[in-house]
Amino acid sequence: MGIFTKVEDRPTPSNVYNWRVYAIAAVAGSAAIMIGYDSAFIGGTLALPSFKDEFGFEKLSKEKLNLLNANIVSCYQAGAFFGALFAYIAAFFLGRSRGLAVFSAIFVVGSGMMLGASGERGLGLMYGGRVLAGIGVGGASNLAPIYISEISPPAIRGRLVCMFELGWQIGGLVGFWINYGIAESMPESHKQWIIPFAVQLIPSGLLLIGSFWLHESPRWLMSKGIREKAVKNLCWIRQLPEDDIYIKEEMYAIEQNIERQMAEGGQGFWQPFKLLANSRRIQWRFFLGGSLFFWQNASGINAINYYSPTVFKSIGIVGTNTSLFTTGLFGVVKTVFTLVYLVFLVDQYGRRRLLMIGAIGGSLCLWYVGGYIAAANPASKSTSTLDGAGISAVFFFYLWTAFYSPTWNPTPWVLNSEMFDQNVRTLAQAFAAANNWFWNFLVARFTPQMFDKMGYGVYFFFAGLMMFGAVFVYFFIPETKNIPLEAIDRLFDRSLKATSAHRIVWKELEEEEEILRLGLAGESEKEAAVREVEEA
Repeated sequence: MGIFTKVEDRPTPSNVYNWRVYAIAAVAGSAAIMIGYDSAFIGGTLALPSFKDEFGFEKLSKEKLNLLNANIVSCYQAGAFFGALFAYIAAFFLGRSRGLAVFSAIFVVGSGMMLGASGERGLGLMYGGRVLAGIGVGGASNLAPIYISEISPPAIRGRLVCMFELGWQIGGLVGFWINYGIAESMPESHKQWIIPFAVQLIPSGLLLIGSFWLHESPRWLMSKGIREKAVKNLCWIRQLPEDDIYIKEEMYAIEQNIERQMAEGGQGFWQPFKLLANSRRIQWRFFLGGSLFFWQNASGINAINYYSPTVFKSIGIVGTNTSLFTTGLFGVVKTVFTLVYLVFLVDQYGRRRLLMIGAIGGSLCLWYVGGYIAAANPASKSTSTLDGAGISAVFFFYLWTAFYSPTWNPTPWVLNSEMFDQNVRTLAQAFAAANNWFWNFLVARFTPQMFDKMGYGVYFFFAGLMMFGAVFVYFFIPETKNIPLEAIDRLFDRSLKATSAHRIVWKELEEEEEILRLGLAGESEKEAAVREVEEA
């Protein structure tokens, strides 16, 4: 099989893989540009001398300065935690596309508030704006992956959901290099540090406009009993007529899934909570989905994203501009390998295998970086150049990035968008996204203190956790690639082992597809015969 070969759950017309489905995924995935941009620009902007001078950072002790930086960074994650939970309400009553519009508007307001902060007014508007912007991205991080997953053909679902992660990396890349560019080309002033904050308005404004073009998820419309609109939207997305057998099969699977949900108690606002309380199978999946984001943050990625100047200083890279340049290269590596993941890996090699490779490879790299710092103590030296050992440490740091970016960076989002039934999917994604922002908040809040107290031990800490993450995936996470959303539930049958669940379920689907296709073909022949009689 070639690297571009699609493994399909059933015979699929080429129309299904059309420009619209990719454009929809790109627009919805652009919500992550806001997240990636903040994670990249905020640490570098706080390190600019112009920002420090305006808010009097030089007058603060090291402990107070660490606390202030951590508060500015982490209040964004705190808002995102609650935004992810609020998104469940928006998704239930408004739908996926209109929910995205609401949360992008909230982000626009928050970004505007940040621009009002100054030395005279203080940091009050900065804190308030970052909390509000956090609510916006928290809601978007819930809704965008769900929406993309629900409109995606199974064979390219991983690739399309990864558009969300690609948006994240593009935002990060822009954020890293904007900091470097203004530090190099602009004199120290209020304007120098306010520009990176103002840039946030661009992606949020574009998402707000683009959300009005998005067609609502057919699965959400069907859950609300709006069948005619659901069929119309599905035909538009797939570029197929209503009487095409592929459309009939997909609608049949959605309807059967909804009928099963109704038999289990209905689809009301509180129904997912009741199902969660009464079903150990659903509780187990909630645990798995939330745990993936614990292990993602246990890699140390957000410690590096938010405090990259601190990280590179610990390796021995000195100077604000040099540190920002090195951070920009870090963003380039992440973006390139995310593209590799999207195009070549996620739907060909699956989710499970990539997570284990990324965890083991990334762990080994961090052990090396921590060992170098422990032996050489480069931060204590005044030299502005790295020796051979220092260069090797930077190489292994970038190698860690190459392992992490196409594995743990996007895959937890892909898995959580597809591993739940329709009747609990939005609540599950809210829970998973809230987990992401909770662990993100803890890392952002305490990283300065960790580096201050633990030194090179921070790298050993994250390296050990990454190795445990590989063990967790091996025993508990089944492969989900190419499995239709309506059949995902079978993968998590407790009688199946994670190592063999995909193979068993795939075989069952092949047998059922043959039976269903024969049945629908028979119905089409009957309909044609009836039309002939009526015409006669």
